[in-house]
Amino acid sequence: MPPNAGSVGQWDSAHLVWWAIDMATSAFHLVGNVSSDSPTAIEPVLRRLVDGTVSKTPDGFEVDGWWQGTDPRQLNRDLLTALRRVERRTRLRSEWTANGVTHRFFDYVPKGSRPASPGQSGS
Repeated sequence: MPPNAGSVGQWDSAHLVWWAIDMATSAFHLVGNVSSDSPTAIEPVLRRLVDGTVSKTPDGFEVDGWWQGTDPRQLNRDLLTALRRVERRTRLRSEWTANGVTHRFFDYVPKGSRPASPGQSGS
């Protein structure tokens, strides 16, 4: 039951659904490399989307930041899709860590999950 919910009659099903979604949301630590045929075009979008650091590299950018969500695959898809709307030839190698598990991706393809190393962040 949601905190301070009182009796069940005070909460309709829509409120309970939104409470459940809020409770399932995690802070995912994103670490990744982005490369593109047009780095100058994607840089402003990347800086706007990533709550953290975006550093230039010879091949593109390194990112280290945070996103809120429930599913690392969907977060990865959202980020890459936004970047590819600007430049189709953009690649993303990423790791999303939350709740003690790191999920790896190359573009849209999951490359596996493993327990997070002790030094990695994630809620």
